[in-house]
Amino acid sequence: MNPLKAFIGTLSATDTDVTQKSSKSIYDIKINSLQGYPIDLSQFRGKKLLFVNVASKCGFTPQYRELQKLYDAYKDRLTIIGVPCNQFGRQEPGTSDEIQEFCRANYGVSFLMTEKIDVKGANQHPLYKWLTKKAINGKQNSTVKWNFQKYLIDENGEFIDFFYSITKPTNQRITKYLN
Repeated sequence: MNPLKAFIGTLSATDTDVTQKSSKSIYDIKINSLQGYPIDLSQFRGKKLLFVNVASKCGFTPQYRELQKLYDAYKDRLTIIGVPCNQFGRQEPGTSDEIQEFCRANYGVSFLMTEKIDVKGANQHPLYKWLTKKAINGKQNSTVKWNFQKYLIDENGEFIDFFYSITKPTNQRITKYLN
């Protein structure tokens, strides 16, 4: 028997599924905006993407101000996408309208916000599967530890790095990729 065919015959459905997913581009992932309309991530080709799981009632919530500052300074080459999540201390209990109003009224947020999703666990959204699994993103594994963890993607949709919540949005560890 052909060795390649023999090897393929030993693969489980999970193994072949991971192989197929690893070729998936971040631009193929479907997610909706906070207002409920589909976001076509491919429209951001040519710009870096910074995904941040956000929450309105967290000690890190004031980072919205720095995220907006970062967006204003680099919006010609960076798109920030806030991703509301209620998995950490139930710190994002609001509805889409409440989240949007909170962000706008308190921090002047004008960058893109998605629907509220799960960033870990059994119902982890495909976006965060891509961001946290090396088999899919091709770069590295990570786990989302808390609100305001950041994931940076380059202009071609390639994973660059992630930054824990304690790394402020305007920290040089992030901005060095933007200059």
